[in-house]
Amino acid sequence: MPLATACALTAISIITAHAHASLEKREASPGSYKAVLKIPHGCDGQATHTVRLQIPEGYIGVKPMPKPGWTIATVKGDYAKKYDLHGEDVASGVTEVTWSGGELPDDFYDEFTVSGTLAGVEAGQTLFFKTTQLCADGEVAWIEEPAEGQDPHSLEHPAPALKVAAAGGGHEGHGVPADAAVTVGDLEITGQWARAMLPGQPAGGGYMTIANKGSGPDRLVSITSAAAGRAEIHSMEVVDGVMVMRPAAGGLDIPAGAAVELKPGGLHLMFMEVAERFVVGASVPLTLEFEKAGKVELTLPVKAAGGGGDHSNH
Repeated sequence: MPLATACALTAISIITAHAHASLEKREASPGSYKAVLKIPHGCDGQATHTVRLQIPEGYIGVKPMPKPGWTIATVKGDYAKKYDLHGEDVASGVTEVTWSGGELPDDFYDEFTVSGTLAGVEAGQTLFFKTTQLCADGEVAWIEEPAEGQDPHSLEHPAPALKVAAAGGGHEGHGVPADAAVTVGDLEITGQWARAMLPGQPAGGGYMTIANKGSGPDRLVSITSAAAGRAEIHSMEVVDGVMVMRPAAGGLDIPAGAAVELKPGGLHLMFMEVAERFVVGASVPLTLEFEKAGKVELTLPVKAAGGGGDHSNH
């Protein structure tokens, strides 16, 4: 084989990258867990057209989320042992998920999501979500596991890792209060809840406190919820003796070292085009995206209506 050809084959067999694939939430308790796989780029100068995820043992009942522009294929197989899934014994399920036919350019970032259950796992255990990106002339394989005592940051292509927390110790496990404190980057979110809606009420309200414990400012730039067609930050103020409610333009600033409170009668979340009205005991899924801290998913418990800031006539 000519030397030039051999060198070319070696170069394209594995394409190196500069930022690691990772999981959005890297710690969770046993129970339901949504794995959001973050792919920070394509290949070295090339677009990724296929992403293949190996499902680790102990993550069962997996279902991939549809992704516009990509085709999903799954491989099913036997687990190493039987697991209890919602009261039923299961011995097999999805062991691999592949998204193909899309395009992730090297300059962009994307997310690939599956939902399942952490079962038969113990606190302190680490599960590795081995991932491979396929490109026109090669691949990037994020499949390396650290040896005992080895710093995973020393690996060139570490597999995305999930650490299992004690039962009730993570935000994804069962038995964790929906309004427990949630941390994303330098931000801490506490006291989150949604107000129960009255029959015929067109919009609902949500509340929380966002504290910035970092040295630099951040900004809330996007709000989405599967429970509403639209979600926005709104302000309330009295103008000429009349309570006026309007959207907060340009996002919401979270100054360094300060806390911003979203509360009835002041700044608050507004859920519009609600499919089913919020009732006491239910919960409202919410995704917040910050300019620096990134995305975080919350669950707002629905509590009784009453007090200021009623949205029935909004």
